[in-house]
Amino acid sequence: MTDQIVLNGNDFSLEDLVRVAREAVRVQLSEASLDRIIKSRQLIDKWVEKEERIYGVTTGFGALSTVPISRDDTRKLQKNILFSHSAGMGKTMDNDVVRAMMALRINDFCRGNSGLRLETIEKLIQVLNTGIIPVVPEKGSVGASGDLVPMAHLSLVLIGEGEAFVDGKRMSGARALRQKGIRPLELDSGEGLALINGTQFMLALGCLALYDALNLCKHADIAASMSLETLMGTREAFDKRIHAARPHKGQILAADNMLRMTDHSDIISSHKDCSQIQDAYTLRCSPQVHGASWDAFAYVDRVIRVEMNASTENPLIFPETEAFLSGGNFHGQPLALACDFLGIAIAELANISERRIERLVNPQLSGLPAFLVEDGGLNSGFMIAQYAAAALVSENKVLAHPASVDSIPTSANKEDHVSMGAVAARKCRDIVANTEEVIAIELMCAAQGIDLFTNMKAGDGTLAAYKEIRKHVDYMKEDRILSTDIAKTKALLESGDIVRAVERKVGKLY
Repeated sequence: MTDQIVLNGNDFSLEDLVRVAREAVRVQLSEASLDRIIKSRQLIDKWVEKEERIYGVTTGFGALSTVPISRDDTRKLQKNILFSHSAGMGKTMDNDVVRAMMALRINDFCRGNSGLRLETIEKLIQVLNTGIIPVVPEKGSVGASGDLVPMAHLSLVLIGEGEAFVDGKRMSGARALRQKGIRPLELDSGEGLALINGTQFMLALGCLALYDALNLCKHADIAASMSLETLMGTREAFDKRIHAARPHKGQILAADNMLRMTDHSDIISSHKDCSQIQDAYTLRCSPQVHGASWDAFAYVDRVIRVEMNASTENPLIFPETEAFLSGGNFHGQPLALACDFLGIAIAELANISERRIERLVNPQLSGLPAFLVEDGGLNSGFMIAQYAAAALVSENKVLAHPASVDSIPTSANKEDHVSMGAVAARKCRDIVANTEEVIAIELMCAAQGIDLFTNMKAGDGTLAAYKEIRKHVDYMKEDRILSTDIAKTKALLESGDIVRAVERKVGKLY
């Protein structure tokens, strides 16, 4: 694994993006990209010299695209577009999202369709690699002509404007550049629009949400397997023959995960001949529900990986034919639909998890001590943990309403259909965070339940998960502050340590 990732516009992976965004791995341009970037810029300079009419280069923007811009004013136009489009509001985006935006934008520029100068692209790489984090407000993009507002805020720092974080301290963009010994840019013709006219804000959010969702769905299978054991369920519903008869890929893989994790369980073997015929749906149908989400993630993954290695500017420069074309690759509809679908699929994992939590804490359903605690009454145990999970699930239901079905025309009706993809991506991010909390609560409750089976061993995988959880969160003998335990378990979930512990025992989880 390298400490520097070479970008060429064609094979940037989700895994490498996360390394750049969250581990501050450095990036550089590939040699193959340099030729296309330089040739594209030479064409822009030639066309400007000839006073060709090119959208956003020698004309105004949006509904003002009919207004010609003189050669003398083209430089001022670039600064004006960054200023006028920096209209963002709301909370500042997290560092990993902003770093992902920069990396994705650089990868887009590597394709040589933007017409940016090599100097400008290298300046953005320098900002990323030196740890400058531009201040990007979360609200203001409608996801149509790219993510104009957040990308404008990001780009301000390149010219010594706006604000940025350096080593956790917020300061002016000019000061941030000075601290890192970087000279501010003076943008040339066409560069203002080329910097901001892309989908990288919603894409960055979607990429990180997808990566976290893929980690989360493995933990959902682990939590469900632990709950199954604690609730004295049967493994019969995971039999391969059942899932081969309805061969959805996600369902088959989830069932196989759960079958392997519960193998050699003394708890399950202990009630093999009991009178109960079938388990509740939240146990018996976990592979079907989890698997449907897995299949949704697979669709989102395809969309995300295409968008990560695509050209999303307008106009597009094609150096091999010396042509420029105006189109709509900046429109965020593919990402808007994908992020809405991803949010819905993740929310379903939380829905079914919360119902398993209820079964665990409810003595009428579990046969265990009320709220999984000794000396009930004096102690409330996990009673309010289930309340908290219910609150998060309810919030997810509101957030899961699709943003992509909405459109409000902008720019004097020139942009008369917009994707609202940035809204979809932000909602998706919040659903992931909520669902991580819910799954963390189920893992805590299931581990507490396993402790109550003092004389019986859990399955191979579930026991490994239980042991990993207990390294960080103790058995609850009497009431204590639950938010601390939830935070610890969520951090453990995000680290992937539970999955790794399980996989060492049962092999790779899908």
